Amino acid sequence: MNAKSVSLGLGLFSLALGAAELFASRIADRLSVPGGSGTVKAYGVRELVAGVGLLQAPAHSARVWNRVAGDLLDLGTLAVSARRSPKERAVWGAIGFVVFATALDLLTARALDRTTGKTMPVGA
Repeated sequence: MNAKSVSLGLGLFSLALGAAELFASRIADRLSVPGGSGTVKAYGVRELVAGVGLLQAPAHSARVWNRVAGDLLDLGTLAVSARRSPKERAVWGAIGFVVFATALDLLTARALDRTTGKTMPVGA
């Protein structure tokens, strides 16, 4: 796996996802997101910032680790959504999507750590 190329792709993905979260924040109602569309828009801004950071420095593992932290925040929010609407298939689909993205982010961050000889910062 070429971690730098994957990281660049994750940056582009973050930009697309961030734009979708900003402009299609109505999905918050379907997913029973705590804080509603405001939360989804804030997460969209986070994704845009992550995307720009990865496009600027795709081999910088800390920027991918920041995506992992964002993924964990997303999963926590979706866990609340799942408790609110346990039978809503869209929530479970979103959880599956974020789990897949988290796995890819983790693999990429670890590969970049190995490439650069760095490790994940303590507390990150």
